[in-house]
Amino acid sequence: MSAEQAVCARCGIRRRDEDDPSAALAWVFERVKGGVRWLCVRCARDHARDIEGKLPEEYW
Repeated sequence: MSAEQAVCARCGIRRRDEDDPSAALAWVFERVKGGVRWLCVRCARDHARDIEGKLPEEYW
């Protein structure tokens, strides 16, 4: 999948080849049922915070 085809699964923003290369590297993907699901930088960060917020306090 080229960078031009990457679309955030949560917000729908599209990653383009002309975007800043360091920002493009921060996109996250996961393989799901034979395909790939992308998350943009903002949604990946928010998703990580959602996960961290559900961890028990003893974890920290």
